[in-house]
Amino acid sequence: MIRFGRRGTFWSSAVVLALSLWASGAPSVLYPVYAAEWGLTPVITTSVFSAYPLALLIVLFFFGSLSDTIGRRRAMLLGIALIAIAAIAFAVAPNVGFLFLGRVLQGVGTGFAIGAASAALVENNFTRSPRLASTLATISTATGLTLALVVSGALAQLAPLPLVLSFVVLFALSAVAFVLVALTPDDRSADRVAWTFQVPRLAAGMMRPFVLATISVSVAYAIGAVFLSLGAQMARQLTGTTDLLVIGLLLGISSFAIGFTALFLSKVPAHVAILVGGILSIAGLGVMIATAAAGSVALFVAWCVVGGVAYSFAFSGGLGLINRVAPAHHRGATLSLLYLFSYLVQAGVAVGAGALATSLGLRMAVDVVAPALALLCLAAVILAVVDLAAARRTALQPA
Repeated sequence: MIRFGRRGTFWSSAVVLALSLWASGAPSVLYPVYAAEWGLTPVITTSVFSAYPLALLIVLFFFGSLSDTIGRRRAMLLGIALIAIAAIAFAVAPNVGFLFLGRVLQGVGTGFAIGAASAALVENNFTRSPRLASTLATISTATGLTLALVVSGALAQLAPLPLVLSFVVLFALSAVAFVLVALTPDDRSADRVAWTFQVPRLAAGMMRPFVLATISVSVAYAIGAVFLSLGAQMARQLTGTTDLLVIGLLLGISSFAIGFTALFLSKVPAHVAILVGGILSIAGLGVMIATAAAGSVALFVAWCVVGGVAYSFAFSGGLGLINRVAPAHHRGATLSLLYLFSYLVQAGVAVGAGALATSLGLRMAVDVVAPALALLCLAAVILAVVDLAAARRTALQPA
């Protein structure tokens, strides 16, 4: 059988990351349709959204180190297969219970795939740029999310079976990704040690950079949770349209901004990216509050752009920092632990925002959530300054 080399494995891993975010974003444009057809409240739709990160959290906690034992390839194949099954659950969904099932399967599949794919990018980097892996991870996830939002909106608006076809596409993409990863070499450890559950832990000396990286990625994921769980509803209210293609294009502006910005981040130091990401995230939250208060489509677009650029800096910076300091033999577990905490924050924010939107209305929910997220952004900025200063002091000390 033909097997890919290092370069093919690198790009196949990028495809898996894109698929994971495509799966995550595919239902986002459709939430208003599900809500209208089945009478779902905002707290139910955000709970459906949150089933994904909650399921992912369980996998990351119990199986975060799995790819370090069975290999990145096998972990990715398992994750892709579950994402494909989730697509079937969505496509045939007769009620909201199937939506929860689909999101849980997506979360479990992504939990197996995302840490392994992120680690595989680092280990198969065929260039001299050490930051390429984190940059491409950002571009891949943004591309998958952008296409999911736009394609789902277009199919739902222009084609028959609006709640089916986008998941048929997702299933087909999963099949392609499965074949690509199946063609990569077996990368299991030569020791072939049997996998056993271990409580997630960090390698010695990694606590400070890990906390900083995790908070930065959490900033991106938390703000993204508000956008993906309530963004379609906000866009629908602001534009007064039920055209899902228009809503998908509006939501796609943000993820396009994420990917476009990432193209220029390969040479930006991780600490600088985290600082810029935190500051821009605070600015984006201000625009979000103004958008909800003014009901302006122009401000919504501005929020999409500023929030997308901020996400790109925060995510790339956090991932770049952890990729640089994590030891190779512990990289899969370390990345899984980072994603575990980040998705925990995302799930909490999504459920909280949905509950507030249901009880207080969309505008009041934004007014409550935005200041809380701004504090998380501020923590990332402060910790980046502290960690950078500490690293410089260490570098100046005599050997």
